[in-house]
Amino acid sequence: MFEKMFANLGKMPEPISIEEYISRQNELYSTFQSSDVLILCSSLETIHSNDVHHPYRTQSNLLYLTGWAEPESIMFATKASGTWKTHLFVQPKDTLKEIWEGRRPGLEGAEKNWPIDQAHSIDDVESTLIEMLSKANRVFHRMGVMPSIDELVVSSIKKRDRARQRLGTGPISVEDPSNKIAEMRLIKSDAEIAQMKFASDVSSLAHIAAMRHGGNNATENQLQSIIEGFFRYAGTSGWSYPSIVGSGENATILHYKENNSPCENGDIVLIDAGAEFRGYAADITRSWPTNGIFTEPQRELYQIVLDSQIAAINECVPGNPYTAPHEAARKVLAEGLIKIGIITQTLEEALDSKSGQLKDWYMHNTSHWIGLDVHDVGVYLPNGEPRVLQPGMCLTIEPGLYFGAWRPDVDCPQRYSNIGIRIEDDVLIGENGPVVLTERCPKTITEIESIVGNAI
Repeated sequence: MFEKMFANLGKMPEPISIEEYISRQNELYSTFQSSDVLILCSSLETIHSNDVHHPYRTQSNLLYLTGWAEPESIMFATKASGTWKTHLFVQPKDTLKEIWEGRRPGLEGAEKNWPIDQAHSIDDVESTLIEMLSKANRVFHRMGVMPSIDELVVSSIKKRDRARQRLGTGPISVEDPSNKIAEMRLIKSDAEIAQMKFASDVSSLAHIAAMRHGGNNATENQLQSIIEGFFRYAGTSGWSYPSIVGSGENATILHYKENNSPCENGDIVLIDAGAEFRGYAADITRSWPTNGIFTEPQRELYQIVLDSQIAAINECVPGNPYTAPHEAARKVLAEGLIKIGIITQTLEEALDSKSGQLKDWYMHNTSHWIGLDVHDVGVYLPNGEPRVLQPGMCLTIEPGLYFGAWRPDVDCPQRYSNIGIRIEDDVLIGENGPVVLTERCPKTITEIESIVGNAI
């Protein structure tokens, strides 16, 4: 089913190099004082039911600084003899557990193949960290990730013994390092962009596969299985967020999650789905008619959304405020709805955030950062002002219109009843303008009508 599409995918990019991880670490360490300690904890494993675990995904900051993705792991960094050293607590080799759960790199593998100076057994974390904390002044640690480490940090700060009184050693404050790391993560390197481009290409082909093999008589769950099946077939770790597959009135629910209804003939199906590759996310939404032919009302709304998306993408240039794409999208959406008679206000009135009619049909933002998290880190309004777009930033562009006839808060026009349209792409702010990472995913009316139902 997927062989021909997979052949068009292209070669996987090289993994991010150890040298780049070390460079990131050094950039972060340069913002610390010599008496500081950094601690980053992995996510805890979570139970699905009884003794069945959810698929594991570690904390993105730990992944960003080390590439280490194993559970029960803690990175810490201290300055010793004038040099910052990166340490990693890991699961030690254990043949019995490895027979059941899979091979572990262990301490030796961690020191040999990852950007760290020294590995320690996770079994020794308490004694080792207590010693390190006793020499620290400030601790950079995000509370709430691993409660056992939170307790160690808090107890170290509260500790009052004779050695501390005599020497004045021991931590006096805890600060969250997340904002420092977020500022670094906001600007993507060439290697990061390569990972994101591969995730985007896989996601694009997955959407095409769903269009080709969807058509009439498909169900939402079948379309979901096609898309997510291709994610895994192509070598990614799977989805970067739970897929949204909604047809008919379900397409008008922004975060619809059941994905279990039949796709009725001629309804619009909205699919919001993206793959994750080496921790990096893609995020694509496409909306298309199940029978492959847009009705006139569907065509009208679709073209308005597409025009608004193109206008927003064109605003993704260095020097523009982060809000520029959203404002451009809103303007085109409002103009389009005024033209077809849905909005009866003036353009200025329609765009008013409190009384404007546009909010009845478009109620979300146009963009969010994307990277190691699908809703990636980075402050949108530093010092209360919209952040200025810079080369290397990546964001989604995803305007939409949602005419849910089931809604009691609006009078939905019968002509557009239960039509939900969203078009979403991932965009890199390039030196010379926007670069659409998800460009391989078709989105014009002509392209979509030529693909839907035409399985290869």
